[in-house]
Amino acid sequence: MPKRKDLNSILIIGSGPIIIGQACEFDYAGSQSLRSLREDGIETILINSNPATIMTDPSMADHVYLKPLTTKSIVEILKNHPQIDAVLPTMGGQTALNLCIEADKKGIWEDFGVELIGVDIDAINITEDREQFRELMLKIGVGMAPQATATSFLKGKEIAQEFGFPLVIRASYTLGGAGASIVYKPEDFDALLSHGLEISPIHEVMIDKALMGWKEYELELLRDKNDNVVIICTIENMDPMGIHTGDSITVAPAMTLSDRTFQKMRDMAIKMMRSIGDFEGGCNVQFAVSPDEKEDIIAIEINPRVSRSSALASKATGYPIAKVATKLAIGYSLDELENQITKSTSALFEPTLDYVIVKIPRWNFDKFEGSDRTLGLQMKSVGEVMGIGRSFQEALHKATQSLEIKRNGLGADGKGYRNYDQIISKLTVPSWDRVFVIYDAIQMGIPLSRIHEITKIDMWFLKQYEELHQLEKEISEYTIASLSKDLLLEAKQKGFADRQIAHMLDCYESEVYNKRTELNINRVYKLVDTCAAEFKAMTPYYYSTFEADIEKPDGTRYVENDSIVTDKKKIVVLGSGPNRIGQGIEFDYCCVHGVLAAAECGYETIMINCNPETVSTDFDTADKLYFEPVFWEHIYDIIRHEKPEGVIVQLGGQTALKLAEKLSKYGINIIGTSYESLDLAEDRGSFSTLLQENNIPYPQFGTAETADEALQLADELNFPLLVRPSYVLGGQGMKIVINKEELEEHVVDLLRKIPNNKLLLDHYLDGAIEAEADAICDGKDVYIIGIMEHIEPCGIHSGDSNATLPPFNLGEFVMQQIKDHTKKIALALNTVGLINIQFAIKDDMVYIIEANPRASRTVPFIAKAYKEPYVNYATKVMLGEKKVKDFDFKPELEGFAIKQPVFSFNKFPNVNKNLGPEMKSTGESILFIDSLKDDEFYNLYARRKMYLSK
Repeated sequence: MPKRKDLNSILIIGSGPIIIGQACEFDYAGSQSLRSLREDGIETILINSNPATIMTDPSMADHVYLKPLTTKSIVEILKNHPQIDAVLPTMGGQTALNLCIEADKKGIWEDFGVELIGVDIDAINITEDREQFRELMLKIGVGMAPQATATSFLKGKEIAQEFGFPLVIRASYTLGGAGASIVYKPEDFDALLSHGLEISPIHEVMIDKALMGWKEYELELLRDKNDNVVIICTIENMDPMGIHTGDSITVAPAMTLSDRTFQKMRDMAIKMMRSIGDFEGGCNVQFAVSPDEKEDIIAIEINPRVSRSSALASKATGYPIAKVATKLAIGYSLDELENQITKSTSALFEPTLDYVIVKIPRWNFDKFEGSDRTLGLQMKSVGEVMGIGRSFQEALHKATQSLEIKRNGLGADGKGYRNYDQIISKLTVPSWDRVFVIYDAIQMGIPLSRIHEITKIDMWFLKQYEELHQLEKEISEYTIASLSKDLLLEAKQKGFADRQIAHMLDCYESEVYNKRTELNINRVYKLVDTCAAEFKAMTPYYYSTFEADIEKPDGTRYVENDSIVTDKKKIVVLGSGPNRIGQGIEFDYCCVHGVLAAAECGYETIMINCNPETVSTDFDTADKLYFEPVFWEHIYDIIRHEKPEGVIVQLGGQTALKLAEKLSKYGINIIGTSYESLDLAEDRGSFSTLLQENNIPYPQFGTAETADEALQLADELNFPLLVRPSYVLGGQGMKIVINKEELEEHVVDLLRKIPNNKLLLDHYLDGAIEAEADAICDGKDVYIIGIMEHIEPCGIHSGDSNATLPPFNLGEFVMQQIKDHTKKIALALNTVGLINIQFAIKDDMVYIIEANPRASRTVPFIAKAYKEPYVNYATKVMLGEKKVKDFDFKPELEGFAIKQPVFSFNKFPNVNKNLGPEMKSTGESILFIDSLKDDEFYNLYARRKMYLSK
């Protein structure tokens, strides 16, 4: 029985601005869902307040409401669209589910005759109310840890007395483990209990006996109206219980489960999903397994929605969970849907993987000075990377190479810890860099049994690490000339980068590269095909690996490569890697639009990225997707294989830009603005000379490479000074200093963290107004797509400022200077594509702070506010297909659009929340107001100086 005939118009609730615990995986899920509904001719109405996402693009839904996620907005939309038949809330994370429950309690769905699909209210309530969930599990015979609910401080104390320590406190109805903690000592209990009760919207906590050291697993399920249930993916956490899954290193398929226990776990998951309610859609179930021969299984929780893990599972298996879950919600059954990868079999199947994936989270603790860096039940990571390989070791290496934290993989880069006490302490208290510390511990000779005893990480994983270390030791005994083909091939198959092998052999990376080319040890590309190659896959979704060559009967040797190169003209778009503060989902938005625009110009499009949460790594966004680290060696091999016309670097944030120099050096064509221009804008000295030649004012400045030089400069420039390193994103390392002691301390600290960096010292224009402009330039003409004025004073990073489009109090004289400077700079830098310029305005004089000839964080915001596809236009200009004057620009905006940053400080309670030149926000929302008399604008303006710190 195909889809329901009575569903013609559906409301989808998005997840709002990006916060820690709820990131762009919901943009990916929502985008897939909207496309899925459109295929069936269903009218889509979307509410989401996040301007940086693909999901809120006008092309994604029939009606997009960029409004606050409140029941007031829901009522307004339902009044405007009385035709809405149903609401699908499972694509927008906990935010959407919570809003859906609130609307249900207020009777809104009933009043407007709107049906809930994809989940039912009972299922949400049962899974969120920990007491109800516990009772249900006991009723269906699924084991749970000893636990009890407390709705008061006194009750919590009684439970603790009964259970004894260690205990786990979890707050009901929260996301990303908010309010959850492990309590080892009675003296810490009171404060953590109060915090949990306070943070839960219903002031309820569940107190569990802590299952420390148990193994943790997640299963992703889908179920249709005929009660068919399939398990799409089983994910094993390398970290034991006690670390939130969002902060855990995870592996798929599960590696250390016996088949008997796996079958038991499957049956339990299916039973749990069937018991929580009668609905069609997706579910995520988490289990703990005892680390002994008994392998006892205990249920932790179940989420009746798509989750962070389902985005990961979709990318790991190639099975688009959100897309299929949406089809199930509108009445299809699994056997009626086609498998999106093979196009010839049905969706009623369970994917089989003939490869391994490893996910590693990405943290940003450096942005939260004084933050507690230990990992526990509250999620703290801001993004994640995924590596695909033929073995766990290869996937682990590829994931560590994707993190962009100046490491080349595990070990063999001279950056490991060598202090015994430090290593033991980092293993004892789980730290963000434990994936590297385990390797350091083995290198130091600490026995595996001791590492296992401290970390409780399964011995299988530790042995995999040990093998890598033994291989490193073995290779280190050779020179580049004496290293055998077999050993070099083994190192490549286990994921070691050329750079690491060069470190082991004490030679140059290029020598290793030349040797393996000579020996014919080349990357081959394999399909992610969901069915372990049993059926032919039609989806061009690849990962790289190394294989030994095979000899044919006629004596010729070959290696099998699934990636067939066409003779079409091709463009590579470099993605932005893992999300982090300063480089988030807005660059993914730009990459996706770049890919679509290049396709419109008749190019075959190739995407390279390693972020499993994004739309850019969806298997049908580009013509070909290489799910690979945005890491030089991997990129260069793909480019040599595909031979594209060129590479677009200006859409993927600093990640892609950083590779421009290498691309240029190797003679690879950079599409749009040249490397020389990109470099000129980054090199503060050369850039200031360019400003001088064009009579454009800028704050007095100087560059320094040592603390002595900085102190001498300070005498010329006068305090306060803004100190910043070159080539960084999100204001990393920027600080305002007011005397020589502070200057010396900060410069010494910066040069220690970023050695050999050129530091820039500006005279800080105290009390100036800050503004920024984004423009498209084709080398001759410049079109300014938007000018935004920051509500906060100069000195707060532009990503952390509330900003208005258009400006609200810059006079005509100032606006004219901004326009003139923007045009002059764009042309002087030979910009082809996008450029963002930041200004400080003091005494009606406009000074230049910096210029970035690339897509900026504000481009998606301006595109949404003015309803214009600016990235599409800019890409066509970069490709030389169009000139600026070929476009008919028609921006539409009544009143003002305000960009409002969102912070995740609640994850770091003891951190200094003052804002300054270094960016700290994790996301943003958009607010439309008719006039400056609006209360919300008045409140923002009144508070504008509240957070300014140095």
